[in-house]
Amino acid sequence: MTALSNVLIAVAVIVLVVGRQLRARRLDTERRFWLLPVILAAVALRDPVLIDPAHKGAAALILAGSLVTTLGMGCAWGWTMRIWRDGDGALWTQGSTATVFAWVGAIAIRIGWYALGTALHVHQSTSVLMLSLGLLLLVRSSVVAWRARQLDDKHALAA
Repeated sequence: MTALSNVLIAVAVIVLVVGRQLRARRLDTERRFWLLPVILAAVALRDPVLIDPAHKGAAALILAGSLVTTLGMGCAWGWTMRIWRDGDGALWTQGSTATVFAWVGAIAIRIGWYALGTALHVHQSTSVLMLSLGLLLLVRSSVVAWRARQLDDKHALAA
């Protein structure tokens, strides 16, 4: 894929996900929340220059640091989601203002990693963006699912 198509796919996924997360939605705990992140990661990992061959060490460190901070941002994002049970016992979730700030923070951190790579003259493939986005979505969904299970456990103990 071209760099432009990777960026367009990433932007489309972000707009779709953020739009959905800011609306109250019934939480489907049986959903395959890992599918979209796996697809994004598979597309990203097909890139033969995910690591800049001219600067392998620096590129690997930037990629690793980027993915570690993405893990943290995914956890933070997952904790910004409000989760509640309605009168029928169904679980619901909705993003908050903190969710928007988590996204802005994630984007700022991503720009920071690209700026560091540029300063070190490391070529950074747009596939890194797709890989990070996949990881971000997977971690956020995992945190929300874990929190929902905790809510279910508390509900079961109260019953």
